[in-house]
Amino acid sequence: MDLARFPRRRYSEGPTPIQRMDRFAEAVKRDGPAIFLKRDDQLGLTGGGNKARKLEFLVADALSRGADTLITCGGVQSNHCRLTLAATVKEGLKCRLILAESAPGAYRPDGGGNVLLYHLLGAEKIITVPWGTDLQAALDQASEQAKTEGRRPCVIPLGGSNPVGALGYIDAAQELLIQAKDMGLTFHHIVLPVGSVGTLAGLVLGLRANGSRVPVIGASVLNRREKAEAIAWELVRTTETFLSIEPCVTRDDIFCPDDYLGEGYTIPTEGMIEAVRLLARTEGILLDPTYTGKAMACLMDMVRKGRFMKGENVLFLHTGGAPGLYARPEIFR
Repeated sequence: MDLARFPRRRYSEGPTPIQRMDRFAEAVKRDGPAIFLKRDDQLGLTGGGNKARKLEFLVADALSRGADTLITCGGVQSNHCRLTLAATVKEGLKCRLILAESAPGAYRPDGGGNVLLYHLLGAEKIITVPWGTDLQAALDQASEQAKTEGRRPCVIPLGGSNPVGALGYIDAAQELLIQAKDMGLTFHHIVLPVGSVGTLAGLVLGLRANGSRVPVIGASVLNRREKAEAIAWELVRTTETFLSIEPCVTRDDIFCPDDYLGEGYTIPTEGMIEAVRLLARTEGILLDPTYTGKAMACLMDMVRKGRFMKGENVLFLHTGGAPGLYARPEIFR
């Protein structure tokens, strides 16, 4: 699929590597599948992560509209907010963040992890709202306020998850397929974390549009399965329309198990803690407690239950987020 007709900035150099994790795979289950990581935690911008791919298209679109201020939202430890802010620094723009607090006082200006980076990178304004707030309404209000100040704002939705943002993972799917061919590999399953669904929607659409039927498992870390799948399916459909292409994704292609979510978004689980520790101690690679840790717990459980078997190749899409570790160090001590 040719994406050259869409404006794009470049925040990373070259494809991210695919690495085989033999010591980790052996520790998960002897005689299990081969496990590989697609290292999108090594993408450009501050700290890396999947949102960098989306922002190449989202920021380019904002610049084409003459924006001088980007406004976006997320949780208190939002990787998306960090990377959006980093992109505005690189482009010489201003950035305002709306952070949803899971509990009153969850945001502290002297906090660690991503909160530290918001201040280090120079966020122009940070607005906190209670969890459950209508974030789109809050974004629209912040945009109107910026306009009264003479700014030219552009709103980027939660997670950068809209058809423009999805282009980043349509492109990533094409990158992945070329790498697999060059490495002589066939991937039998792909596992990734799913929050605002844009990465999943773009990846599945990119794979199917390029003829790949590999099953994609999006471990939901934000919403229950029914809601996550409905949002992802709707984004796939609107992105197909946006691209003016024939539908190539079926509803059955969208699978977002919520078994590894636990009690809710950002709330630790034992499976997540085991996954973060095990990958660190076998491969020296960091996961995060909110997204990749829970998704890796999904992969590990499916290996142990025989869902993924010896002779198969399982690819984990590492979407980054390691700064979140430093906001909750007590979990791992």
